[in-house]
Amino acid sequence: MRRDIKVGAPFPDYELLDHNEKRRKLSQIQGANHLMIVVLSRGLFCPKDQQQHRKLVDFYPELNVAYTKLVTVSTSDWQETVEFRDGVGAQWPFLSDPQRIVQKDLDIKEYTDPHHDPMIPHTIVLGPRLRIFKIYCGYWYWGRPSVEELRSDLREITRRVRPDWDISDPECRKAWKQNRSDFFYPYGK
Repeated sequence: MRRDIKVGAPFPDYELLDHNEKRRKLSQIQGANHLMIVVLSRGLFCPKDQQQHRKLVDFYPELNVAYTKLVTVSTSDWQETVEFRDGVGAQWPFLSDPQRIVQKDLDIKEYTDPHHDPMIPHTIVLGPRLRIFKIYCGYWYWGRPSVEELRSDLREITRRVRPDWDISDPECRKAWKQNRSDFFYPYGK
């Protein structure tokens, strides 16, 4: 992984074709103040990726109600990307990168698989504005985050970025009485 891709740094705002054949930027998918998980995937052929995504399918309803976005990026072509998404029953955007823009830019070519030429799988947890909170390397399956690890990461990011995390805090009540909607998410987004 490139040296500048580290905790606290911004993640690159890649623009790729999604499963609906529409060009999408990561920042567009994330929105202004949402948290986001980016899964950099080997693709449809990898049983480890399929297993990870089946777990994410079960977790997705929680992410959805918690103002958290999820996106998968793979080196698969558009057709395989659609088949992968449909095959695991995912409801979030899948981006196709057959030109390997992300793989090359992040320097994550999986050199042990010249046949598929995938990227080394990673899961990146992002705070608002694509700010990197955590990076998991999933070359081995156990390097991929569990749902519980993701939940813990997202709890910690939310605690840091939401001034209304503890609604019983007197400062929250004061801000509410002053009609400071910017203090309260999603009102101030």
